[in-house]
Amino acid sequence: MAKSENISMSVIRRLPRYYRFLSYLDNQETQRISSKKLADIMNVTASQVRQDLNCFGGFGQQGYGYSVKQLKLEIGEILGLNRQFKAIIIGAGNLGTAVAKHMHFEARGFELVGIFDKNPDLAGQILRGIEIRPDEEIESFCDSHTIDAAILCMPRNGVELVIERLYSKGIKSYWNFSHYDIASEYKDTIVENVHMSDSLMTLCYRMNQR
Repeated sequence: MAKSENISMSVIRRLPRYYRFLSYLDNQETQRISSKKLADIMNVTASQVRQDLNCFGGFGQQGYGYSVKQLKLEIGEILGLNRQFKAIIIGAGNLGTAVAKHMHFEARGFELVGIFDKNPDLAGQILRGIEIRPDEEIESFCDSHTIDAAILCMPRNGVELVIERLYSKGIKSYWNFSHYDIASEYKDTIVENVHMSDSLMTLCYRMNQR
């Protein structure tokens, strides 16, 4: 696998879609696929597929196309899905519970190792085989475990109170379901913001235009 610097975020954000579609094709026992057929599935052009994949080295063969299984493995390696970064969830309410229960972390490059909530009634309950710990134990848990990322499933004001504590323990990567702008306050963090309301409003716009 060739590494490349300065790859655009638009290319990077297409990689999980490639991986998802290739995983489906692999499960269907599809052996190979042309750039055109992959482009049709991705709803992009064949030229775009070739340009995207060439950012990381050539994977196809002239006249053959791409090996589905091999390309899936290559993209999985590019994404780092074999790394198993250690992650914790902050917030075990409805959203945090849903994320813990239904997200296949291990297949997405992460291992969930801790869950925290400020509600004392939740402390000691078991979620996904993990004991929910009280909020005040975050620092001590981070001291005894190497934590790579935090998943923030709480309201904006809750994040404001906890982010400094997480950052002080060296956690600089966040999957952020709140509306708090972490990156503007902590410039060296890696943040993926999840705004479900934005996605729903985009659907509303597209339906409105129709």
